[in-house]
Amino acid sequence: MTIRTRRRSAAVFGALILSTLSNCGAGDSREPIIASPPDAIYVNGHIVTVDEALPTAQAMALSSDRFTAVGTDAEVRALAGPSTRIVDLGGRTVVPGFGDSHIHNAGGGPGVDLSRARTIDDVLAAVAARVATTASGDVVVSNSDWHESQLEEDRLPLRRELDTVAPETPVVLIRGGHEYILNSKALEKWNITTETQVPAGGEISRYEDGALNGELVDTAKALVTRPPPPPRSHEQQIEDLLTEHAKLNAAGLTSIRYGAMGLSQYRLLQEMRERGVLTLRVSALLRGPRGSQASADGLRASIEEFGVKPDDGDEWLRPAGIKLMVDGGYEGGLMREPYEEPYGKGGTFRGLQVTPRDRYTELVKELNRLGWRPGTHAVGDDAIEQVIAAYEAANEEQSIVGRRFVLEHGFLPSPDHFARMNALGIALTAQHHPYTAGPAMVRYWGEERASRVPPLRSYLDAGVIAASGSDSGVVPFPPLQVFYYFVTRATMHGRILGAEHKVTRQEALRMATWNNAYLTFEEDLKGSIEPGKLADFVVLSDDIMTVADEKIDDITVLMTVVGGEVVYTHASFER
Repeated sequence: MTIRTRRRSAAVFGALILSTLSNCGAGDSREPIIASPPDAIYVNGHIVTVDEALPTAQAMALSSDRFTAVGTDAEVRALAGPSTRIVDLGGRTVVPGFGDSHIHNAGGGPGVDLSRARTIDDVLAAVAARVATTASGDVVVSNSDWHESQLEEDRLPLRRELDTVAPETPVVLIRGGHEYILNSKALEKWNITTETQVPAGGEISRYEDGALNGELVDTAKALVTRPPPPPRSHEQQIEDLLTEHAKLNAAGLTSIRYGAMGLSQYRLLQEMRERGVLTLRVSALLRGPRGSQASADGLRASIEEFGVKPDDGDEWLRPAGIKLMVDGGYEGGLMREPYEEPYGKGGTFRGLQVTPRDRYTELVKELNRLGWRPGTHAVGDDAIEQVIAAYEAANEEQSIVGRRFVLEHGFLPSPDHFARMNALGIALTAQHHPYTAGPAMVRYWGEERASRVPPLRSYLDAGVIAASGSDSGVVPFPPLQVFYYFVTRATMHGRILGAEHKVTRQEALRMATWNNAYLTFEEDLKGSIEPGKLADFVVLSDDIMTVADEKIDDITVLMTVVGGEVVYTHASFER
């Protein structure tokens, strides 16, 4: 069940702390001096703190929304007063609340659910079922929470196959964030033909015989005007966000960083924060301009419309920067060398330049002048080079060191990129795309390149701070699945991709917690279980640090706590 509770004021905590936090002389606890007994004590646990001064503990105390003591059962129990609530963890493992450094939604949104499809026939059956209940003239749209590599055929369902179940109904399959697949009626509806000009930074794919196969990539998606979702009242929109956040809480997430956000959703979140109903700590990249028309003037207008400053907000909601784009997804990542299997282009296709180089550099410089920091989507090695070069150009005008500009995704860096990233303090958001899409990456880029995605071992060894996340609804959001992929490099297909890029469990946990906090300048506020930090934590059914590799993804989240308040409890967990 999910419990929503109104938060107590953080000011209450300030009244509890009488002096600075200090380490116990024995070195086996982290204990503050407090004015009154804690509100709650959790004992008899295996607490993995992500605090280098005290890596593990048995117990922790909470007052208001903060941890006030961490140490042994005896030490922490001694702080209890008559009204202190004591929770026996029964030996279970506790970790800091998980963060997701780059997420869009909890799944693929509305539309025909293809997440459980495992064959082309499954996809066609789901589409046919929706077509049967769709009014004449309406468009059937799928959700985005699927990928062709989850299908036995490991390929896209294309126009002619969709036509067999929807000969008279327009169909648009939304695949991830970068691609649509249309049937013939949908191509006809939007007047897309073999004569249609391919937009810069996009692709209109064809069958081998030259006919359109229905696939539109990146900027070519703009040729389709997506039908608006069913009308929802203002309160329903808020309720839908609460429901989505509850799903994330149930997976152990306590903080998320939205990978791109429009104005209307940010306004909803601001209202939720004012009402005190958020159960997740939210930071958001605000959507910036992209494409050939992007300009500094347009960027300033977009920022003015949002009406926020770079450092606005609090621990519940704050802007994380401005989202920019250089290239496409793994179907359009911009490479120095051609793809193995491009879109029928005979070894010449190197990816898609979504925003022209000069315009992108102009945007980065302008953001730096305005005091904002960018988070730039870049997949291929050529795109990553453009990001680093633009950040260097901005730095020449005004230092960005310490500003924590971000490289989003960074699938295929070159060896020379790491030192340049470190020189400017560029951070990375890393996701587990190959868990689902590994076979497609091998097909697009070849075995060697696909096996490096993302080369976390190289990033971490070079000193780059990487924060983990999912990119949901492009790939699934559970943080334990992200953790599993990074420490095993095992895909959902049972294949190991790039074993040399495995990270340790300690590194993976830090990426999911402390490093996520670092990304948003909040490492002194959250990301580890320490006195004085926000009481965000997760109780797990098994020890994430020692359970067998193949069992990691089977670990159950038993309880999620945000600011000392329980926001999720599994039915099997008795407190």
